[in-house]
Amino acid sequence: MLKVFRGPAKAPALAVESDGRRVVIDIRDITKMYTMGEVEVHALRGVDLRIYEGEFLSIMGPSGSGKSTLMNILGALDQPTSGEYYLDGVDVSRLSETQLAQVRNKKIGFVFQNFNLLKRTTALRQVELPLMYSGAGARTRRAREALESVGLGKRLDHLPSELSGGQQQRVAIARALVNEPAMILADEPTGNLDSRSGTEVMQIFQTLNREQGITTVFVTHDPWIARHTQRVIMLRDGKVVADRKVQRPLVAGEVERPSDAEELESVFQETYYGGNEEEYN
Repeated sequence: MLKVFRGPAKAPALAVESDGRRVVIDIRDITKMYTMGEVEVHALRGVDLRIYEGEFLSIMGPSGSGKSTLMNILGALDQPTSGEYYLDGVDVSRLSETQLAQVRNKKIGFVFQNFNLLKRTTALRQVELPLMYSGAGARTRRAREALESVGLGKRLDHLPSELSGGQQQRVAIARALVNEPAMILADEPTGNLDSRSGTEVMQIFQTLNREQGITTVFVTHDPWIARHTQRVIMLRDGKVVADRKVQRPLVAGEVERPSDAEELESVFQETYYGGNEEEYN
């Protein structure tokens, strides 16, 4: 089984709360502005966010809310216009492109909706790739252990075309885990899966979080998926308008998915409308 990344504190910014929880992500007054011709688009407007080691949370928001922009900044795929972003004690907002690439490889495990697997590469080699880029040793053993941890110990030599959609996503999860990152960032990880495969993938994420304490961030538009996480962050117009704990996170596979209307009403009542009036102005 893989072990959660638990590196030492690297900077004073690596905060620890009074209850002993370590801050893995610390975003301070982040803004992002794009210039489109003569028009300035403010995608993020002073976002503050702390994510603690071992949390499993989701980030939601409608189109244009800044959700995708925040995801790109969290994943070190883009830099903020202003503000600070500490990932595991490192101020990512000050890094060069080369340094950002190193952060993406060593500190962030990515899982995407479309799997992003190489067509002619076996599952084992797919998972070895991040280890090759980082120059790590014992690549084959570590890749095998990662695949075994997601239930694919008997599919090591299979190509993507020989795997179901759910199995391909498991390969992607193993690839994300193999470098023992500070965070798993998953962008709509069940979006291209049927309901059964999506449930199985969610079970894997919940198990990894519960048993290994892996910090996991879902970026999703799906309220049903969000209800399987422990905390929901909601964005609107580039700002955080709600930050709520999910009182009773769903356990994947134990509850049948309701209709869209029911799940929307449920998640909005639980995480959106439960705050103070000024949060929504």
